[in-house]
Amino acid sequence: MHHFEYKNNELHAENISIKELAAEYGTPLYVYSAATLRRHFEAFDSAFSGLEHMTCYSVKANSNLSVLKLLAEQGAGMDIVSGGELYRALKAGVPANKIVFSGVGKKAYEIAEALKADILMFNVESVGELHRINEVAASMNKIARISFRINPNVDPKTHPYISTGMKKNKFGLDMETAKKAYKTAKELASITPIGMDCHIGSQLTTIEPFLEALEKLLSFRDELGEMGITIEHLDLGGGLGITYDEEQPPHPKEFGEALCKALEGKKLKVILEPGRVIAGNAGILVSEVIYTKKTPTKDFLIVDAGMNDLIRPSLYQSYHNISEVIKNERPEVDYDVVGPICESGDFLAKDRHLPEMLQGELIAVYSAGAYGFTMSSNYNSRLRAAEIIVDGDDVIVARRRETYEDLLNLEA
Repeated sequence: MHHFEYKNNELHAENISIKELAAEYGTPLYVYSAATLRRHFEAFDSAFSGLEHMTCYSVKANSNLSVLKLLAEQGAGMDIVSGGELYRALKAGVPANKIVFSGVGKKAYEIAEALKADILMFNVESVGELHRINEVAASMNKIARISFRINPNVDPKTHPYISTGMKKNKFGLDMETAKKAYKTAKELASITPIGMDCHIGSQLTTIEPFLEALEKLLSFRDELGEMGITIEHLDLGGGLGITYDEEQPPHPKEFGEALCKALEGKKLKVILEPGRVIAGNAGILVSEVIYTKKTPTKDFLIVDAGMNDLIRPSLYQSYHNISEVIKNERPEVDYDVVGPICESGDFLAKDRHLPEMLQGELIAVYSAGAYGFTMSSNYNSRLRAAEIIVDGDDVIVARRRETYEDLLNLEA
């Protein structure tokens, strides 16, 4: 569910006309719905009310400071993967004890920043990282709380690029290596192991892989208990999918009920790291038709948003629903919707049926609230889009459009 609806054949974000937003703020333009963000967070977080839990929003999905502030006001913790994301989360007012630091390549200065802030814990991905955290913590006279990311070798049935819990993936430790790593962690002077972490992939459309991974983790927790290691926190990551096309992912409530049943009687605080399921359908990308082009084999809709603005179609061959901002009654055309980037891979959609569009008209690309702007770039020296949050009748400029001066500010 989202708050992007047609009123008198004109697309609106909550109470504001998309056409008016585009006229005032230009295109390409990211538009987020505050009501949708709040509703999605509440629907997810409340689904686990039967468990002691903490919902740590995955900052990488959409790291805009205004989005983070809105979610922090709802009580969200944050899952971060870099020093920059830590900086954003703290600036957004997230308490440090509600921040979990994931990621395979934490540098020493990032570890030091997190220790200084006194975050809840590090999700450790390798033995080398464990020793690095111990060294940094010792130099600061601090104790680092850690969990290890366990790779349970579960197939999440998702795109290979966003599958993260199988043997061939770069993430986490296999069970046998993890057992040795926990033993080492217990012996290190500046480390306290308090949790287990697992993240098997993104855009999952069934809960069975989660439950398969959970079963393995609980068995492993028992083995750690026999070693004298008490696991208090169970971080199950994120990954619950959303509807882009015809997917039918489970509702968080279904996931919550299954977890409550599986964890009944266990003394564990569950950490969940949703990103896409909170932000994905809370945003659209608005783009203007620059030209239409007809060739002997194709009809092209050339728009001002490119792969530098939304890379998911090019990178993952992902489907995003596209519609006209102003409804019209013209016959449908089979378009390739392409951008201005000098790459053949620069497209938002291929073979997409849309009403005939004219130069200067607007399209909306849906499900762009996650992994949209946050993955954008200045390729071809293009200016990155503005980001707008609509909250009822109010419009918040969450990020102004870049200028040519911005392109050069860090260069000699």
